[in-house]
Amino acid sequence: MANSVCRKEFSAALMELAERNPDIYVLTSDARGSAAVAPFAEKFPERFVEAGIAEQNEVGMAAGLALMGKVPFVCAPGAFLSARAVEQVKVDVSYSEKNVKLVGVSAGLAYGASGMTHYAINDFAVFRTMFHMDVLAPADGYQTRELTKAIAKSGRAAYMRMGRNAVPDVYAGEERFEIGKAYRLREGGDLAIIACGKMLHAAVCAADRLEEEGIHARVLDMFTVEPLDREAVVRAAEETKGIITIEEHVRAGGLGEAVVSAVAEKRPAKVKIMALPVEHLVTGSEDEILDYYHLNTEGILAKAREILEGEEG
Repeated sequence: MANSVCRKEFSAALMELAERNPDIYVLTSDARGSAAVAPFAEKFPERFVEAGIAEQNEVGMAAGLALMGKVPFVCAPGAFLSARAVEQVKVDVSYSEKNVKLVGVSAGLAYGASGMTHYAINDFAVFRTMFHMDVLAPADGYQTRELTKAIAKSGRAAYMRMGRNAVPDVYAGEERFEIGKAYRLREGGDLAIIACGKMLHAAVCAADRLEEEGIHARVLDMFTVEPLDREAVVRAAEETKGIITIEEHVRAGGLGEAVVSAVAEKRPAKVKIMALPVEHLVTGSEDEILDYYHLNTEGILAKAREILEGEEG
């Protein structure tokens, strides 16, 4: 299986968009390397703004550009964009309904050994509470390119997060995605696995392993965390024996709790939430931390057996 680097595919998509649309602007907080937007700065210097390490100012400037009819992409480490600049996002972007695209780079646990100050694991919870804003988590390079194009033309504010390192490709490069609609990668009526971002690959691998055992697991890519595809969630609750959610985010306010809310209101069902605990996390590489908390294929298989054994009992 091939790998891709989401931030590089994001940058390539931006370059394509900017060639056709002179209103595309990029702002960065001393993160042109992290966001891989140095080529944009070189080719379109008049549409590139370096704010320095000042995410609040960066968001404010982007809101001003949006007020003038531009389509600004704000690139900053997800940990800082979802913490330092929350007031500006709330007032200048969400409350003011400005067409600003927030891009959280090196999100999730991507900064690894830098520790919790650099982990972007609360960002879903923060931005899901903002109105006029879509919250997205692409799983691989191809999906990153497609979602970059989608948010560029949506006319709404958006927050899109991506990691730093290469990830396994999940998609073939022919799929089409609609903001607010889950993408079904595997069919199945025994279980449903709902994942987003980097964790989607583990979900697909788990479903394939279960298939070898005669267990048919549906896999839903909930790449739009907000607005959640509640219809797909409720259908999964109705048509399977239970749901597993997995995300690179803390449990509080994340994908799992959003799914539980939808299920509780419409169709109560068994839901196993796989997420990071709200506590001091261990330090290490991204994959080491995910493995420590069992956020991997083996962890999904264990949760699947809990649901199925409970059903049999």
